[in-house]
Amino acid sequence: MIVTKARDNGLVYLTRELAEWLLSTPRYGSDLGVNVYVDSKLRKSARFDAPGLRRKEPRFESMLKYWTPDLCWTSPETFDLVITLGGDGTVLFTSWLFQRIVPPILAFSLGSLGFLTNFEFSKYKEHLNHIMGDVGMRVNLRMRFTCTVYRADHIYGDDELLTIVQADGCILSTPTGSTAYSLSAGGSLIHPSIPAILLTPICPHTLSFRPMVLSDTLLLRIAIPPGSRSTAYCSFDGKGRIELCPGDYVTLEASQYPFPTVVSGGGEWFESVRRTLCWNVRGAVQKGWSSKSHRPEGEQMGLDPMGTPRGQAPEAVADKQDDEEEKWDIDTDSYTDFGQGTDSGLGPSECGDSPGTTSPLKRVMSLLNM
Repeated sequence: MIVTKARDNGLVYLTRELAEWLLSTPRYGSDLGVNVYVDSKLRKSARFDAPGLRRKEPRFESMLKYWTPDLCWTSPETFDLVITLGGDGTVLFTSWLFQRIVPPILAFSLGSLGFLTNFEFSKYKEHLNHIMGDVGMRVNLRMRFTCTVYRADHIYGDDELLTIVQADGCILSTPTGSTAYSLSAGGSLIHPSIPAILLTPICPHTLSFRPMVLSDTLLLRIAIPPGSRSTAYCSFDGKGRIELCPGDYVTLEASQYPFPTVVSGGGEWFESVRRTLCWNVRGAVQKGWSSKSHRPEGEQMGLDPMGTPRGQAPEAVADKQDDEEEKWDIDTDSYTDFGQGTDSGLGPSECGDSPGTTSPLKRVMSLLNM
């Protein structure tokens, strides 16, 4: 099954290319490929050109089929693999198509951001040969929500009042959704393998209302108080907005049908966050304590085997070292040696042990006749 981003004519040509390759590449002991389902809206598309495919191979007539939302809702077991061509919105639309059982989702990055699309379309043959061959695939079971709207008391968790929200709104997201609207509202980043419900307020009226990570075992009830002066709106994945009147409420819980996405690598989530959000990316790197390059000892400063800088005579090096030592010598006329009856190590003793010198404190006391 191929799900193509809507209203993108360029992707229709890529859909045709992918469909033709899947239909014609021999698989599983046959001289042809596998059955391919494309969007029913492409049935009469001149860009997709389904009649042209059938003219190339008459047997494609029975192999090229069309999916509809009703088919996905009623018979999800029909599909063994879903391929998406688009961005994150196309992946979310695929999640909406399959309300119960979901086939594995292979998402190719052909959109703008790409948190959920980690495969390059330019390598689609390589990826699909691995998945449909002996290598197979590894999937990540992403958590989803089940929501029910009740038309007719506050936010409840297992029928226990949690809090009364005074804010512009609140976001309830899965770990997968933690990188979207919730993140912009100040929510935390949560790895998709962590089972949790993220509650993030939108512009709360109190500074103490911080985002919370709740257990996925909770059954939440989000209600509009009966005394509310206005209605509210609830949207799901940014779509399907409905109006909630005072007394209406929505229940939310973890779905028993997760969303399986094909994994490209072990650290793909961290790579997606770095690539799309520039997470922990700095323009400058802190320097170390030493600027010496990593070279063998004795070559750090360009020294010869005798310890002398290359290109300099030993006498010149000795004179230079003597000059540096004299430059940092302490004036013994003003300060005594360290530990010789001094209070601070730099000045004379308050006891007057050093003849001919007076401490600053004694000089001040003598001026004040103390």
